[in-house]
Amino acid sequence: MTAADPTRSEEFEALRPLLFAIAYRILGSVAEAEDAVQETWLRYDGTETPPISTKAFLSAIVTRISIDVLRSARSRREQYVGTWFPEPLVSDPYQDPARAAELADSVSMAALLLLEQLSPLERAVFVLREVFAFDFQEIADVVGRTPDACRQLAVRARAHMEAGRPRFEADESEREELAARFFDAIRDGDVGALQDLLAADVSMVGDSGGKAPLWANGVFGGANVARLLGSTMPWFFRIGGSFERRPVNGQPGAIFRDREGLVLNTWTLEILDGRVQAIRTVLNPDKLAHLGTVANAYELVREVYDARRSGSPE
Repeated sequence: MTAADPTRSEEFEALRPLLFAIAYRILGSVAEAEDAVQETWLRYDGTETPPISTKAFLSAIVTRISIDVLRSARSRREQYVGTWFPEPLVSDPYQDPARAAELADSVSMAALLLLEQLSPLERAVFVLREVFAFDFQEIADVVGRTPDACRQLAVRARAHMEAGRPRFEADESEREELAARFFDAIRDGDVGALQDLLAADVSMVGDSGGKAPLWANGVFGGANVARLLGSTMPWFFRIGGSFERRPVNGQPGAIFRDREGLVLNTWTLEILDGRVQAIRTVLNPDKLAHLGTVANAYELVREVYDARRSGSPE
């Protein structure tokens, strides 16, 4: 087999969804995960001797690349302006119907934020073991540690994740029904309905990276969040704003757009016990580019302000 053999490319493309899924869970960045997968292909394409197991070989390469990228990214994230969230993922290319719920939970904003607190090595071991069920010998070959050392890393990582992992609504149909009611209420500007759907201690926090308008450090409490949404969203829709209901990081969410259809931000809802517990929004344009052309959020805020000065949103 040569590097130009089409069979090699076909094998790689078949495994691309898995490679991206591994890289994204380690990195929390769509762009960085895509770059890691592309670098994996370049290294594979340049390998003259075919591996015994293509899956094991490529998984090892993409994991090592991701660990290196994460180590260099840590210093940048420490200097990040405001709250840091992962880049929103609206479609996970890796599909396994038997484990769909588990895979969705593993890319949730909450889970990725917990993973962010682990060391790069712990994070990689946890992802390979707990999400993709690699055995410890396979993980040891990937990260250059003994199987026993990998078991210890996995135990520490699992304890951390179990201690902090929030629960989500188990019944997907109930979760989707509540999310639909929530988005109907913001479209209608129905403060009362919103307050009924929000947990008393709900939080609404955004990641703008200092590059988009943001409400202080967040809005907290059902009454406060309901008032904010009820008083601002009708004006957003009046000037032609819209949203598209989409799962975001495996949870109910939406992509918001301006009148031209340009991407403004994403919302992710965390739902438990029949209430919205958290709303996480990503407004940083650098984290939205993979979803399409990004809107000028500052200009849209000015339009909303002008519309509010002009009269009723009805």
